[in-house]
Amino acid sequence: MNQRCVTPSSQSTLVGPLSLPKPSRVLRSSEFRETYNRGSRLSTRFFVAFCLRADDIQKPVRFGFTTPRALGKAVVRNRIKRRMREAVRQELVAFPDNWIIVINPRRSVLEAGFADLRCELRRVLAKCK
Repeated sequence: MNQRCVTPSSQSTLVGPLSLPKPSRVLRSSEFRETYNRGSRLSTRFFVAFCLRADDIQKPVRFGFTTPRALGKAVVRNRIKRRMREAVRQELVAFPDNWIIVINPRRSVLEAGFADLRCELRRVLAKCK
C-alpha cells in the first residue's frame, strides 16, 4: 500500500462550518458497540475503521472516534481526535448516506499530513461502498 494520493490544491479550500455537524457524529455507546460487532474492519497505516451500513431510514453518514489510553495522555488523545475530525470534515461530502464509521486512530496520525489522512479516508470510502 505505498500508493500516494495527490490532492488538487482546489480541494484544500475550506467551505462550510468548521466543526463536524452533530448529525454526523456517533454519540451513543450502543452504536459504537454495534459497529464494532457487526461492522467490517478496515486497517490503514493511520487508523482502523469499522464500517457498518445502517438499516435505518435515510440518515447522513455518521462518524465516531475512539482513542485508547495507550496513545498517550488526554492532551495527546484530544489532539489526535481533533486532527481526525478535521480530516473527516473535509471529506464528509464524499461519503454516502446510511453508514456508521468508527475510527480508531494510531499514533502515526500525529505526524501525518492532512493530505495523507484525507487520502486514507478516501480509501476507506472506496472499500466501504
